[in-house]
Amino acid sequence: MELVIELFLAITALAIVLNIVFKIFEIPTIIGYIVAGVCFSQIYSLSSVENAHMSELAEFGIVFLMFTIGLEFSFHHLMSMKKDVFFNGMLQVLGTGIILALIIDQAFGGNIKTVMIIGLALALSSTAIVLKTLNETGEINQNYGRKVLGILLFQDLAVIPILLMIDIFGSTDNTPVNYLILKTAVSAAIVVVILFVLGKFAFNRFLYYVVRTNSKEIFIATILFTVVGASFLAHVFGFSYTLGAFIAGMLIAETEYKHEIEADLTPFRDILLGLFFITIGMQINFEVIVSHYGLILLAIIVIMALKTVVIYAILFLSTGKRIALKAALSLCQIGEFALAIFSLLMSRDMLSKENGQILITVVTATMILTPFILKNLNKIANRFESKVEKLEDEEHKTQIPPMKNHIIVAGYGRIGQEVVLRLKDQGLLYVVAESDLELVDLGKSRGENIYFVNIMQKTAIDELHARDASVIILTIANQQKLDIVAKMLNGSNLKANIIVMHTGADPQSELQSEYGENFIFVKKERVVANALLQEALKCKLTQ
Repeated sequence: MELVIELFLAITALAIVLNIVFKIFEIPTIIGYIVAGVCFSQIYSLSSVENAHMSELAEFGIVFLMFTIGLEFSFHHLMSMKKDVFFNGMLQVLGTGIILALIIDQAFGGNIKTVMIIGLALALSSTAIVLKTLNETGEINQNYGRKVLGILLFQDLAVIPILLMIDIFGSTDNTPVNYLILKTAVSAAIVVVILFVLGKFAFNRFLYYVVRTNSKEIFIATILFTVVGASFLAHVFGFSYTLGAFIAGMLIAETEYKHEIEADLTPFRDILLGLFFITIGMQINFEVIVSHYGLILLAIIVIMALKTVVIYAILFLSTGKRIALKAALSLCQIGEFALAIFSLLMSRDMLSKENGQILITVVTATMILTPFILKNLNKIANRFESKVEKLEDEEHKTQIPPMKNHIIVAGYGRIGQEVVLRLKDQGLLYVVAESDLELVDLGKSRGENIYFVNIMQKTAIDELHARDASVIILTIANQQKLDIVAKMLNGSNLKANIIVMHTGADPQSELQSEYGENFIFVKKERVVANALLQEALKCKLTQ
């Protein structure tokens, strides 16, 4: 017990300190957890049994993540995404897996059955990192985010046949393949039917009585039991814990308590996800890296480039180049399930320890790179398109006609869209400036007066006819970008009133002392409060 407490305190303190330091340099917390795991493995030499126990516990971070993702979907919603899940997902897994298997077989040889399993495992992407990041940024609701989610869902389903292949190819008895396939199909049907019946006819009613107790502890305990119970049920029938959790989440999505459940589970999910990333870092073996650094580097480049090309090729004809590129870059890493598959192959003596460590290092390295790719996704997409498409086409470079006394809205994110909606209701003359081509396309599809303009450049003032504008509204979500734009406009001596929505703690008087009198700073919290008050007054007036 004393050793457990010591290990817990050491790893927690290390993770906290590293993330505080990394946050100063805007390095994602995921990297902090992985680096903490690397440092922890160098300080403490844990046995394989202790490592296995930590990995099993950490896996529930992904379980809770998949459950909260499932809360956002219903079976009806999933079927509405059937092309993204079953068509795009299947093409991606099979296409990437087969190509990688052929490359591995030609380069290194080996048992073709094991090579095929490795190829399919490398085709999987990181559900934990990608969905966590897209959920935090809200980009899961964008077009490319939905494409990413659909492919990830199929990849989670693909884990089942991959594990079945390990059972078939690694089996020492003579169990017929037909029997194993039939057993898996029957087991899947049983799991879905049990969870569907419980969720549809029993759980909603049961939650009603739990809520009536007015006990937060009982409510949280019930949800934890549901998540772990559904995961365990799926595991008993030979499937992954995460699949059971996802199905349970989709069933609970039909209830009226989904939002409260999601809010209560978020702390448990984030803590366990942190532990999961720590265990990823603990699996890095520096001796293997030093001995095979050339091969590891080559594998990272080839695999990430190949996955990007395959996913881009699958999506660009139906979605357009930008969405296809962002989705491909989001999924170019290798996922956490590959680590479990490689560990299982090593335990079955289907993969040597040395080659297993090389593959684990490659997987971990791609996962470390992923947060940086996701953080700069728009920049990479813009730069890529500027070279491939040159952005010279009239669709995005249309000249804005002269106008006066108009309102400029800088940023077409969620708040920008709401502002534009209000301006249209009032019949006011406006123009929207946005540097994200995906949002520009979205605005054009809605008939908005929106243009592709980089508001951070001084040329935007002339493009938008800002010197003749009456009001400029900055609804840019990125605080750093917002500061740059505000300072640029402040130095341009514009007559227009400039309304800035900010999230900082500085009072308006202090902010205005740094800017001109025509700057009006509004806190985001005040905007939300006013909106809520207006809705409340409307309700009162209609009574």
